[in-house]
Amino acid sequence: MATRIDYDMVMTGKQSVRRRAGVIVGRFFAIFGLTLLFIIIFLFGLITITFNGPSVSARNLLVSTLMETSAAKFIPRMYFSEEEIQTIMAGNTAVAVNEISDSSMVSVAVKDNPDSNIEPIEIIEIKGSTYNGKLMIVHDPSRVVVSTSGGYGENAKGQTLANLVAKENAVAGVNAGGFADENGMGSGGQPLGLVIKDGVILAGAEVRSCVIGFDRNDTLIVGTMTGYEALERGMRDAVSFGPVFIVNGKRSDIYGTGGGLNPRTCIGQTADGSVLLLTIDGRQATSLGATYGDCIDILQSYGAINAANLDGGSSTSLYYNGEYINVSASVYGPRDLPTAFVVLPEEGGAE
Repeated sequence: MATRIDYDMVMTGKQSVRRRAGVIVGRFFAIFGLTLLFIIIFLFGLITITFNGPSVSARNLLVSTLMETSAAKFIPRMYFSEEEIQTIMAGNTAVAVNEISDSSMVSVAVKDNPDSNIEPIEIIEIKGSTYNGKLMIVHDPSRVVVSTSGGYGENAKGQTLANLVAKENAVAGVNAGGFADENGMGSGGQPLGLVIKDGVILAGAEVRSCVIGFDRNDTLIVGTMTGYEALERGMRDAVSFGPVFIVNGKRSDIYGTGGGLNPRTCIGQTADGSVLLLTIDGRQATSLGATYGDCIDILQSYGAINAANLDGGSSTSLYYNGEYINVSASVYGPRDLPTAFVVLPEEGGAE
């Protein structure tokens, strides 16, 4: 009989523990749910005040920032018509110089006059009032080529930057051209605009777009043209995105908030041929992001005479010596991409 009593007491104790655990878990999720609800209400209240408040510049900054995302475009559309949004965007962007890069302004000296005091690849920390980032300087532009994910189309799939770098046996790389990315769920297999690899058009031959790439003299060419026109200019590797930031030393005009605060990937070239690969972290507490104007200022401060904006946002990534060295805005890990600008090893050995 004593054994039975002991057993019942043990079972009652276990049930009591389970009930207490259930109450604790239930309270945790209730508090968590209420906290999340209050945060959402607070954020939407803040957004509503910003959109409808007296500060036009704050409204424009928030609209242009959100409209550059793939997944959050719906928020401005809850408050404004498409026509109103387009008006805001048109007044807060970059208007490119109506020119195409003049290759005679670049004199590639690194291959003929190597300077042993200069590292072949330099990594520089970049900081501003609203952003942190990294600038990679590649002194030999012949080492910068396009890596592609393979066949393109609606059912195709891109590759991570790490895989695109490995595919070319490269040592570094950044994400490059844009791709179809509805609601931030794109597979990276359908590039937007032109893709040229080793002088062969892989996508966008007849599309007139903002072309960014290198000719056979290793000069960065930026400007609006078709794929066929790009080949006529001797392009060896190119993608499409934009806007163009600097052409032949002339910076684009920046209107208003200049695209808002977002993660950025940019490419530029100096008069001596050095390639500038810039990534800006964004959508984080410690780095909100940069505007178009911020990127132009950075690139010009390092001597860029031609430069353009590459695909940014959650795609922004910089890979070097086997690891990602920027802080990505993607919550799902590295994005699958259709293209990347990668840096080949030096002749005679790796970095």
